[in-house]
Amino acid sequence: MITNNIFKAIGDFFTNVLFAPFEWLRFSDNWWAQSTLSWIFAIIAAGGFIYWMMQIQKFKKAGTE
Repeated sequence: MITNNIFKAIGDFFTNVLFAPFEWLRFSDNWWAQSTLSWIFAIIAAGGFIYWMMQIQKFKKAGTE
């Protein structure tokens, strides 16, 4: 019984508190506001990919593959 309440509380917290800004974005008519978060994630992923490729190149030059 207590475990069920804990999981319901966690689900309620995520649904009503943490995802509230996404609900606002979903019903917004502004394309720029809706796409900003996606662009931020894409830029972070591209930066991580570039960093990863630079590290691979560094280890390949050192001969420690």
